[in-house]
Amino acid sequence: MANILLVDSDEIAQRAMKGILGRGDHRFVAVDSVAEAWNFIRRNVKVDLVILELKLKGEGGLQLIQRLKADCFLSSIPMVVYTAHADRESVKTVLQIKVQNFLLKPYREEAVYAEISRSKENPWRLKLFESAKSFCARTNLPEEKFRRMLVGMCATLEASKEVLVGLTKKQEIEPIEKELDRLSKLARMVGAHGIVACVQELKAKVKTVDWPGFEANLEALDFAAGLLFNHLKPSHCPEDFLSEAEINSEKEARERALWENAASEERCPVIGWEQLQREIDKLSDCPIVDSIAAGFQMSATGHPTSLSPLLDLVRKDPGLTAQILMSANKLKKKDKEEGDSAIEESRMAVGLLGENRLASLAAGFVTVEERMFDAPPHASWANFRMFQLGTARLAQFVCKYLEMPNLEAAAYTGGLLHDLGKILLIHLHPFAFQAILQYALQTGVKLETAERFFIGASTQEMAIYFAEKHGLPRRFTNVLRWMHDPEDATEDAELVALVSLARDLCRHNHVGFAGDTPQDNAISLADTPEWRVLRSRVYLNFDLKKFELQAHRECLELKRELLGLVSKNDQ
Repeated sequence: MANILLVDSDEIAQRAMKGILGRGDHRFVAVDSVAEAWNFIRRNVKVDLVILELKLKGEGGLQLIQRLKADCFLSSIPMVVYTAHADRESVKTVLQIKVQNFLLKPYREEAVYAEISRSKENPWRLKLFESAKSFCARTNLPEEKFRRMLVGMCATLEASKEVLVGLTKKQEIEPIEKELDRLSKLARMVGAHGIVACVQELKAKVKTVDWPGFEANLEALDFAAGLLFNHLKPSHCPEDFLSEAEINSEKEARERALWENAASEERCPVIGWEQLQREIDKLSDCPIVDSIAAGFQMSATGHPTSLSPLLDLVRKDPGLTAQILMSANKLKKKDKEEGDSAIEESRMAVGLLGENRLASLAAGFVTVEERMFDAPPHASWANFRMFQLGTARLAQFVCKYLEMPNLEAAAYTGGLLHDLGKILLIHLHPFAFQAILQYALQTGVKLETAERFFIGASTQEMAIYFAEKHGLPRRFTNVLRWMHDPEDATEDAELVALVSLARDLCRHNHVGFAGDTPQDNAISLADTPEWRVLRSRVYLNFDLKKFELQAHRECLELKRELLGLVSKNDQ
């Protein structure tokens, strides 16, 4: 885990970076200006990496870089420039100053994580102190005694600053230099190289009789004490780096307890189906995970550029796909375009909306917090998203294998959208999903049974109600309605069966996790309701065992790909 400071005036950039760092389990704070950044760093010595934009409110990012480089303690703090505006002169100037890297927006997760790894290879704060191992080997002192010496140095810094403040008022050079020499000697004795350098800067101010500069620089002793404190307690987290959830932990704990204790306190269902319907009625749009929404907003600028990055984001996220399809069909209906068929392709929907409408749409996204998907031991946004993508991709694979090309696009989208209800629930009641999962795990009941116990309905019913209310294309509503019972489907039975089969295969092969119990002892494919629907589409000599084996292999390959273990172009 690293503590990252982002200096950027763009709120969308801040949200996007927050999502990236959250997925990497890093702590994150964003500030708007150079002054805020400087004050934050001086207040919190435990900043591992500064990521900054050159164009800021007031002073530019270059001024912050120069200020940090001129500081005896902070000259080696890692800095990465991540800017949307890079002219030749700026690049040249920044690289001459020797920042860690200079990158162009939009953010890329891999690049951000790589820069964090570089910053942690040789932490800048450790360069300011001799290591305990080296010091003790050199002096033959036991580590515990060395630690006591460092604790004593902390007290010395505080006391020395008080003495120096008093002497500064008298502006007596000799006693000030004497106190500084004493402080420097003690710092050398404990291998505190950074503090020695700080004291040398103070002595230089005295020699030039720069009393205002000297008095201002005395604050550096407070920073030195903070460095030493964190050197002694490496696990300590500065208060400013605590997440909003940690700061509001007491309030959140009460809300969580409302759901987690509901069963034992016999308060279930906590809410009813009628209340959920009213809450869904009030939703203006489909909820989208906050970090995904921020990434889309960064790319949807409204300028006439390629739509490929936006389409790629849409195709990999259920919330975005649902929202774009609903928006495109509403626009089609509003413009009274010819033809009754709904827009079912995300590519067509993105193209119809265009850059300007997409940018406007992105500005008003309804969001859901990514962290609310976390429910140990398996549930997380990453695993939930993997399950949706896995189902989509596998449904597409089955279409190809069974030679049903006309259903490929719809099967992919249906697979991506099939679990939309859980996103709705987590947006409306963030702690309900976690409590439901925990109850299902403890009691051994099916997830749907646990959902009905807590909320008086299933997330499947929530998704169907939302889809009908907000105009999701009918075929995908049918997938939501019958995905557990494809033989009962009165419309689009083959599409429903394709998604249902892909979903069961992903569960069996543990491709991600969405809350349902994995089917470790799954029945033969021939005995499933999905195959009873699909078997009429294949020849009599169709080798079902070969297909089943190939489907399992595809699942394993897909799982490796989605886990990032292999690289493969999206199909």
